[in-house]
Amino acid sequence: MKISKVHYEGVVVVVEIEEKEIVIKAIDENVNQIHELIQQKIQIWLDYVLFSGLWWLGIGLSIVPWIIWFIVRDKKSSDRLLYAGVTVMVISVMLDVLGDQLGFWHYRFSVIPILPTYVPWDICLMPVAIIILLQIKPRFSPVIKAISFALITSYLAEPFFEWIQIYQTLKWKYSYSVPIQIGIYLFAHYISRRKQFPKLSNS
Repeated sequence: MKISKVHYEGVVVVVEIEEKEIVIKAIDENVNQIHELIQQKIQIWLDYVLFSGLWWLGIGLSIVPWIIWFIVRDKKSSDRLLYAGVTVMVISVMLDVLGDQLGFWHYRFSVIPILPTYVPWDICLMPVAIIILLQIKPRFSPVIKAISFALITSYLAEPFFEWIQIYQTLKWKYSYSVPIQIGIYLFAHYISRRKQFPKLSNS
């Protein structure tokens, strides 16, 4: 290992040059491999997924839920509900990417091939289902709503998507999703009840 000493503001800094170069080379090679796999994934998507029946299903699931919400939404609370909905989107996407990268599950027939998530679920079905539940009987117990939502998504929605072969669990069980879905719903409920929304001003 080649080691050099660099003087910086009177402090001797030991730079392990050779080891650093090895790490850089390993990282760059890994990035290149990932890039090649992404290109391969895009080509598979173009050849077999784009315009397939399950791709069109994904497009429909990306549009229809928002149309339904637009029709049934509480107009006076639209901004507040959207605020909660966007929060759900962010959490859902982050958890989905994490689960995919850790090998807990993966998706096939993606609407967008370069994203390791299922857009219709994270950006549409999850947030819309939650914000509709939030506006239905808003004084009803949020805990009961959260549990009901978690049971439906974990034991009905997830198995359905796995049955039609869009979603594939690897190191995951449906029951693991229940507490996560409960937490997401309760956090969305908390966000939807916030009142610190003063108007923007120049001060």
